[in-house]
Amino acid sequence: MPSAVVTAVDVVDAGLRRELLACWTEVTNSGGAVGFVPPVTEDDVAPVLDALLDRVRQGRERLVVLTEDGALAGWAVLSLSLSPLRRHWATVLRVQVHPGRQGRGLGRVLLSGVHAVARDSGLEMLHLTVREGFGLERFYAQWGYREFGRMPGAIRLGPGDDREEVHLFVRL
Repeated sequence: MPSAVVTAVDVVDAGLRRELLACWTEVTNSGGAVGFVPPVTEDDVAPVLDALLDRVRQGRERLVVLTEDGALAGWAVLSLSLSPLRRHWATVLRVQVHPGRQGRGLGRVLLSGVHAVARDSGLEMLHLTVREGFGLERFYAQWGYREFGRMPGAIRLGPGDDREEVHLFVRL
């Protein structure tokens, strides 16, 4: 496998923003369950990305990027709680690997890196949700994630196509 590196990023310049936007758009349009229903354009994704980057600047979220040979290969977010009662855990959001780089184990590299960043940040537990019907529970189970609940009909992909949101957690 080429050289893959996972790092937490606190400052996002214009170049990285372009790469994040392109990746998110392409992952969505290839069927990835990352917050949108395809087809989308970068204009659709940009306001949501910019709001996310504002939260990164505010310290409310941690951006974790995966690079392969110096180019963005994927990314994820650790959403931190403002509540003093919940500062020991975070929610993992937007886990994605660029479609052109999928199928080579980079998702495992990214998730391992997310866990390392979380532990280095003093977090003890992670929570995430997946869409029913994508089989993602099996991937996360490899990392010790356990299901603790489902919200029926929480995700509407289109008229008559509601999916359960599956809640998972892992202790680090």
